[in-house]
Amino acid sequence: MKPIHKIGNRKVVIIGAGFVGSSIAYALALRDIAREIVLIDIDKEKCAGEACDIRHGIPSMGTADLYAGDYSDCADSDLIVITAGRNRRPGETRLDMASENTKIMKSVVDSIKQYYTRGCILIVSNPVDILTQKVTEWMNLPDGMVFGSGCILDTSRFIRCVADYLELSTGVINGYLVGEHGDNQVPVWSKLVVSGIPIEEYCQELQIPWNDEAKARIADKTRSMGTEIIKAKGKTHYGIATSVCFIADAIINQRPTIASVSSQLMGEHGVRGVSLSVPSVIGPGGVQQRIREKWSPDEYRGFFDAVEKVRGILNQLQGGE
Repeated sequence: MKPIHKIGNRKVVIIGAGFVGSSIAYALALRDIAREIVLIDIDKEKCAGEACDIRHGIPSMGTADLYAGDYSDCADSDLIVITAGRNRRPGETRLDMASENTKIMKSVVDSIKQYYTRGCILIVSNPVDILTQKVTEWMNLPDGMVFGSGCILDTSRFIRCVADYLELSTGVINGYLVGEHGDNQVPVWSKLVVSGIPIEEYCQELQIPWNDEAKARIADKTRSMGTEIIKAKGKTHYGIATSVCFIADAIINQRPTIASVSSQLMGEHGVRGVSLSVPSVIGPGGVQQRIREKWSPDEYRGFFDAVEKVRGILNQLQGGE
């Protein structure tokens, strides 16, 4: 495992003050995770308005110094969260946005580089796996310092679906998804447990149906949740905001945790040069270790399908540069 990085200012910079960026800033302020939160956006007036709106609630709910800034504020930050880019439209996949949002991300990274001195970089913009890989290449920081939110939100949705199926609290369900944050997400059924008991054993004891049909329904519902929310309200932002808070707490307050996030694979499962989600130890140094667990043959097949899908998109982007 990499050495623990020391945290200094407890400073978070959020690039992009749209619904996602502003929701992240609001959630961070409520949780009182950071001392300093900076919002940056090309629309400076809107950015200032969002910061001002959030600040009005801070005296009674948090103590962070939250303000609208510019790229020079990236200096001496502990965490830079990038949400810039256009949102997914109804009927569109995350990978459909790859070309357009890659160009936007390159401009953002060029601006960050002018002032970057330290800290992790967390990619939230979609397609998150593609953009995480590109930013990793552009920034050329030590392994794990650049990573993406990846399947952390998919995992949260998955746990919610399993808990609803079993009619239990989410607090007793432990499991995760790997692969792409998108259609090629892979539920790792072989590691899914209920209070430490393998789910198959739990369901057998309580005579709850647990078969391929039940799994398929849960997997399909998890996969389609983002699309359904976008269809209903035009965007998703609350779920990812609380997920980013979870990650930020691990980094800013030195509380290492394990989550399925996206980072460049360095030989795990025989894969290199592609960013995808696997269970990872997250701490002050970003992704400090990717956990090498053994999965079932079907789970490996799904994961390698995701590898090929993302690698194919990266090759197309490389050809267009």
